[in-house]
Amino acid sequence: MDDQSTPSVRDQVGEDEWKARCDLAALYRLVRMHGWDDLFFTHISMRVPGPDEHFLLNPFGLLYEDVTASNLVKVDLEGNVLPPSTFGINPAGFTIHSAIHAARPDVKVALHLHTDQGVAVSAQKRGLLPISQTAMTIMNDVSYHDYEGIALIEDEKARLVADLGEKNLMILRNHGTLSVGANPFQAYLRIFNLERACNMQIMAQSGGAELIEWDQAKQDLVFSQANEGVTNEFFAEIAWAALRTRVDRESPGYDQ
Repeated sequence: MDDQSTPSVRDQVGEDEWKARCDLAALYRLVRMHGWDDLFFTHISMRVPGPDEHFLLNPFGLLYEDVTASNLVKVDLEGNVLPPSTFGINPAGFTIHSAIHAARPDVKVALHLHTDQGVAVSAQKRGLLPISQTAMTIMNDVSYHDYEGIALIEDEKARLVADLGEKNLMILRNHGTLSVGANPFQAYLRIFNLERACNMQIMAQSGGAELIEWDQAKQDLVFSQANEGVTNEFFAEIAWAALRTRVDRESPGYDQ
């Protein structure tokens, strides 16, 4: 009898795409390990290596601890699933991520969250404040986008990418946080620092005391010092390998 089994996803994609799938699945598991997942209503995307404008997203409705390299969904910039899949994607996630990938060819990974502390800071008129070293490592790279409702409106794409500009972090007012990067580690480290800075800010504000805010000169100094590590390719490679090892240990199976 002929073998009628369905070919595995790994057998149907190239080596570069499979690596991208494994890296993205690892990012989903890291988000879950931090408690940033908001069930399945946030999203992370990764550009598929190659000439086509394709990127990967999580299957909508699947918990992040169940995301794997094989069940990630590949889409084009029009939202077509390639190849057809039993899974769908989050329409709001597609709106945000397709806009970024279309406008920013330098972006390989985009990561969007709705954490309590991120949303709390996004609801503050002044946004992120220069009250911690962590905040100052990223403040010069943070943009803002006004709330327009759930991201389902096509017209919002142009305003979102215009607000992002060439920066790599965004606070979406009354909504959440977003980071982008040229590799998984950049996107992860940027959102990690933004989320920690937001948490520190909420904690500091809860104390009721007057806060120490640093001027632009100090912000520029700390940002320039920290940015060397974020953009260092060798550091990114070894740091991402270490994070993948953590995922291997604490949330295995993502690379299946």
